[in-house]
Amino acid sequence: MSLKSLYDAHVMPRLITFACSHDGIAERRRQIVPLAEGSVFEIGCGGGLNQAFYDTSRVVSFAGIDPHAKLLDGTRARARERGWDCDLRQGHGEDIPFPERSFDTVVCTYTLCSVENPRQVLRELRRILKPGGKLLFLEHGRAPDKQVVRWQHRIEPVWKQIAGGCHLTRPIGASLRANGFEVEPMGRAYLDRAPRPMGWMEWGVARRRGA
Repeated sequence: MSLKSLYDAHVMPRLITFACSHDGIAERRRQIVPLAEGSVFEIGCGGGLNQAFYDTSRVVSFAGIDPHAKLLDGTRARARERGWDCDLRQGHGEDIPFPERSFDTVVCTYTLCSVENPRQVLRELRRILKPGGKLLFLEHGRAPDKQVVRWQHRIEPVWKQIAGGCHLTRPIGASLRANGFEVEPMGRAYLDRAPRPMGWMEWGVARRRGA
């Protein structure tokens, strides 16, 4: 096994879980995740960091996918601790293994930055949402300030290698709107005590346009 394979299998999952446990990120999760209701699907559910924030009285069923087996093991462990009856599968957002119009709520936190084809992923999320369903998003990405964006472009090639393919320059709300969603923003801000190139966050609710 190559050094990179060892890193991706054993070090990177711990790094991502640690970084995504930041207090400021947890506060954002606390604003978004409890809005999930009905049949819920979480894309990029690996690590299980959202588990603590779901309102179990509002959730009928829970399903999710993640491409990384180690991270998915963490989700399963946290789900067992909460007594969830879950359908958690290893997979990619470009080809979600669930039928169309299956879910009332999709939860997407810190995932669109690292998928290979964000447009295809958003098409898949629209496909699996029921009419009237909602996509709850909390993502980091392209900042609104030109100087920060310049640094994001400089840092991104190295950052992707150490952070599981994470991109710093992908737009968030604009990407949702361009791919068939109406967006109801809840917040846009830099994460406190984080480097600005890595810290621009947007969160809110998106609904299928024309649903």
